[in-house]
Amino acid sequence: MRDIVDDLLRVWHSGRTGAMATLVRTFGPSLLPIGSCMLVDPDGRVFGSVSDGCYQSAIYDAALYSARTGRKELQRFDPASGMDSADCGTIDVFVEPFSHSDFPEFPAVAQDLAGGRAVTVFTVVWHSDATVIGQHLVTDRRHNTELVALPESDVFCCSYTVPPRLIIFGANAFASALCVQGKLLGYRVTVCDARQTFAAEQSFPGAEVVVDWPHRYLNQQYAEGAIDYRTALVTVTQDPKVELPLLATALQLPEFGYLGALGAGPAHAQRLDAMRENGFDSETLSRLYTPAGLDLGAGTPAETAISVAAEILAVRASTPSHHTGPFPAFTTP
Repeated sequence: MRDIVDDLLRVWHSGRTGAMATLVRTFGPSLLPIGSCMLVDPDGRVFGSVSDGCYQSAIYDAALYSARTGRKELQRFDPASGMDSADCGTIDVFVEPFSHSDFPEFPAVAQDLAGGRAVTVFTVVWHSDATVIGQHLVTDRRHNTELVALPESDVFCCSYTVPPRLIIFGANAFASALCVQGKLLGYRVTVCDARQTFAAEQSFPGAEVVVDWPHRYLNQQYAEGAIDYRTALVTVTQDPKVELPLLATALQLPEFGYLGALGAGPAHAQRLDAMRENGFDSETLSRLYTPAGLDLGAGTPAETAISVAAEILAVRASTPSHHTGPFPAFTTP
């Protein structure tokens, strides 16, 4: 739902009726996670998806029928039904009409998603009393995303956690390109630079822009509990008076998801030499990915951003755990 929330809001505010299909259960492997949503708007346009290509036409037809008739139904799509490819697995999809009267609680959900807050939506997808099917409950309580079978009903619990953060230090073309990749991957993106002239919000649409010394901002965020094991930190500036204090601060943090620094060749060598001279050993420096990005032969800011995003994903999948002790701090004006 998070990826189509703006489209859902548009339909909700239009006063017209579309339909929403939600993937609530899979049997066997699936390329899309449970909780994936597809919207069919009042004009028949599709946003989002609940399958990897299987049963698309059948689910679309079911959504149109739901919008037209108001029927709310849990439907199973499998090869035995004769729909689409026999190579497809079996999935359960809840189809419901979507409008301000069908889902009056939706703006609260959208507001929490936009604000980066955790929210859980409970939806009755089957009940012995048909009038109860499709009722929603919105709460900030955490819950596993799953279909829960109760004696007289089935309830789908869809939990949206706080999105991970990508903090980019330095305001330049590489930061702008990395913002795009971060947002595509579902990160809440922040760009931090001490130079107000370059840290212009219009240059980084969709990202939070902060004017501050990077190391000071990182310290503040850690003190506020805003840095955790999912947080990705990337410096795209190679100015030593900015980069070195930042890296020193970051490497003293007990946890983060990823720490990368752009710059190869002499910049890379000088960076490591400076860090070693200030007391950082090889084990600690192994937490730093430098030069940042998988070796994809990137040459442009856009290509570099893709290589860094790929490395962030690879590191996130391996979920390393590191712990460090205190080290001397760099100073900066």
